[in-house]
Amino acid sequence: MAVQDSAEEVQSELSSTNRIEVLRDKHATLENALAEEANRPMPDSSVVAHLKREKLAIKDELQRIDTA
Repeated sequence: MAVQDSAEEVQSELSSTNRIEVLRDKHATLENALAEEANRPMPDSSVVAHLKREKLAIKDELQRIDTA
């Protein structure tokens, strides 16, 4: 039973690590998209707001994972 618990802990840690990497990659992608939109001659404020909300949601999730 202890071996199984240990294996589950390792799998959970790997899953968290992978999740963090995926979230950081997505956050970086959103940052790039936000910069591109902001540098357009006439940025679409609704697109900028949407990208910022997505980035904030990812940041919040990363903080939740970090504190867990």
